[in-house]
Amino acid sequence: MNRQRILVGGLALVAVALVALMTTAPRMARPKTLSGYIEGEPLYLAAPVAGAVRAVNVVRGQDVAAGQALFTVDPAQVQALYDQASAEAAAASAQAEDARKGQRPSELAVLEANIAAAEARARDARDGLRRIEPLVRQGWYAPARLDDAKAAADAADAQVRAARRQRDTAALGAREDQVRAADARVAQAKAAVSGAGARLIEVSPRAPGAARVEEVFFHPGEWAPANQPILSLLPDDRIKVRFFVPERSLSAYRVGRTVRFSCDGCATALSARIEFIAPRPEFTPPVIYSREARDRLVYLVEARPAVRLNPGQPVDVEPLS
Repeated sequence: MNRQRILVGGLALVAVALVALMTTAPRMARPKTLSGYIEGEPLYLAAPVAGAVRAVNVVRGQDVAAGQALFTVDPAQVQALYDQASAEAAAASAQAEDARKGQRPSELAVLEANIAAAEARARDARDGLRRIEPLVRQGWYAPARLDDAKAAADAADAQVRAARRQRDTAALGAREDQVRAADARVAQAKAAVSGAGARLIEVSPRAPGAARVEEVFFHPGEWAPANQPILSLLPDDRIKVRFFVPERSLSAYRVGRTVRFSCDGCATALSARIEFIAPRPEFTPPVIYSREARDRLVYLVEARPAVRLNPGQPVDVEPLS
């Protein structure tokens, strides 16, 4: 009996020791590699207007360079808007230029003729005044006749001045406020042209950078709704290594640091630069954690690799210290 009790007690102590060892081992051991995968964030390109797809210049899986034409949606509608905006801008510019000019030469010639006629009437009035003045002094005419002649001469001179000012005003062009209003209409029309031109470019977009065509959703002849993606691109700079770091090791990871990783069939000595560290752990509620719960916390880290890889590939990341 004593031997059996001793044996059972010994086995119990061994079991307790094994449980303790298994409980503390995860906290003591540091993982040799961190699990992760390659993730791609595609760009979806669409046209701002609905229309038939006229051309698709790329195929799925093709590599494209920055500025390469991708597809074209029927530009007739947008082209008409652009032509209309251009015509309105030309009309506004012509009106603004006309506002700065005086009247036409033929109109100015009429005003010059009016000045000549007024000057002729003024000369006749002065001549009549000179004839009447001695006769009034000699008593042949009443003084009132002299007053009438002076008034007529003064009125004729005033008509000459008015005709000259009318001619000068006609040569100046529109008022300053009218010129500013015309310039504002020109700016408004040019802005409409820029907007229409931008939409005209958007119906035939180009690749924003080096990328791979991930998927083509519409083909030539198909009707594409407005803002519906025609194709998707996977830019080289939007392919990332995503891996998970245990909570106890998170302090070693900072944005800008470089990590080394490997994957099946990949070249050796691959590296990536950390660009993002998640501010909170994955799949864990925000409560007070026990030591055992903290051992299961992981944080998402994203790093940009130096080479192009395929999304979905599993990777092994060497831990930082």
